[in-house]
Amino acid sequence: MNGVAQTRSDDPVVRLQGVSLAYGKTLALNDVSLDVPAGRMVGLIGPDGVGKSSLLSLISGARQIQTGRVEVFGGDMARASHRRRSCPRIAYMPQGLGKNLYPTLSVFENVEFFGRLFGQNRRERERRIAGLLHATGLTPFADRPAGKLSGGMKQKLGLCCALIHDPDLLILDEPTTGVDPLSRRQFWELIDGIRADRPGMSVIVA
Repeated sequence: MNGVAQTRSDDPVVRLQGVSLAYGKTLALNDVSLDVPAGRMVGLIGPDGVGKSSLLSLISGARQIQTGRVEVFGGDMARASHRRRSCPRIAYMPQGLGKNLYPTLSVFENVEFFGRLFGQNRRERERRIAGLLHATGLTPFADRPAGKLSGGMKQKLGLCCALIHDPDLLILDEPTTGVDPLSRRQFWELIDGIRADRPGMSVIVA
């Protein structure tokens, strides 16, 4: 992927400067620079294999930076201290159905697990879980193992797990790939509703 996006007057939630990434001799990202304005929904569009997932993993802090500078929330993601402060404010939903789920755990247990990871107390955790399951229509399936959900339901559950800690930056890597058209529409309607309730949330979608 090669690209330079025009900066805006907004303070960017993400800023990339001269970012390159290689897998062995294969160059996945080549001198990419861009700004992502805060409070917006931004899409990365391109064919398979151009480096979209690699770029998102760098922004999320999931992959080591090789060349260039990646800033998120105004700080350098190459610094461990900044990653420790920033990663709890980021939600990253990786590509692939149910990649962030535990198939033998129930719907409720999956979301609860992520709530515990972020140190939420029981009352706050249960309040957030109830709200997310209601918003996604998963309340009737709270006791069903994640491995027995349909593709669309897995994506909704993955979103619940990503949103349990009320992040400021939501990163979605091809979130509706492999789901039926109705589930795809419902997913994006859900994202619209979440953004309406959290207008300050920034969203990056591949």
